[in-house]
Amino acid sequence: MLGLQLPTDPRWAELVRTDLPELLTDHAWCELKAASNVMSLIVRYPDLSELVTELTRIGQEELAHFGQVHEKITARGWVMGPERKDNYVNELLQFVKKDGGREERLVDRLLFSAMIEARSCERFKMLSTEAGDEDLRAFYHELMISEAGHYTTFIGFARRYGGRVDVDARWKDFLAYEAEVVGRYSKAPTIHG
Repeated sequence: MLGLQLPTDPRWAELVRTDLPELLTDHAWCELKAASNVMSLIVRYPDLSELVTELTRIGQEELAHFGQVHEKITARGWVMGPERKDNYVNELLQFVKKDGGREERLVDRLLFSAMIEARSCERFKMLSTEAGDEDLRAFYHELMISEAGHYTTFIGFARRYGGRVDVDARWKDFLAYEAEVVGRYSKAPTIHG
């Protein structure tokens, strides 16, 4: 369904099992950044009412996920650490068109968002079977389902508002670029690391 061209290296699951505080802190920050991303889209495209409505819902979910991850951290007696730089996301952002028409820029931002959700979904699926305890396996299974829904929403809106943009061709370009990018990761106990 996701179309990812390069699966996560299975050794990544072992890395996160050995450093759950790092994984959960990074994950918490990823949820906040996801909420910020949808708010940014709302600010840029307030006239697209259905998009705004759906992004508001997604933003609320992302904030709720942040709260849930924070609860997982504190329930284990840990403290959430400082913000982590997400090099994977920053590399994907370099592929997003900054010029061109409004439709092209919107499509690229939506596909960028879909790509992050797709990779997160794939990682959460792995965590739903490989996490060190049953509580986290169940938690990541629920989040996997949510991320899949967000992915579908972003792709759907890209197709809906794409106008003259060949969204499917651009998505294939994103998939190919992301495969190159993700090949450099899976080496750190973080969501995209």
